[in-house]
Amino acid sequence: MKKIVLKTILVGVFALPVATVSIPTTLEAQNYRYMSCYDLWYERNAIFARKGYCFRTRRAIRTFGRRCYPPYGRLSPWEEDVVDEIKYWERRKGCRY
Repeated sequence: MKKIVLKTILVGVFALPVATVSIPTTLEAQNYRYMSCYDLWYERNAIFARKGYCFRTRRAIRTFGRRCYPPYGRLSPWEEDVVDEIKYWERRKGCRY
């Protein structure tokens, strides 16, 4: 999850509020250990949904819609690491879909 932080910067004699996006590291990220299987499934697929993944299962389409736009679910290396961590917890908890 991204955290939006409002900061103030000085531009000449004016102080302007600026929103910055802070992407958490693994240590700051959601503690997946305490999440339910559904929450893990949702978090993992929400990452793909934001990237336009073309969902095929009824459950995912019902939850996220059809999406299907570029980059068609292609993830950045950071997003791939997050998905891998979520999958690890899904396996460890024995989640079935």
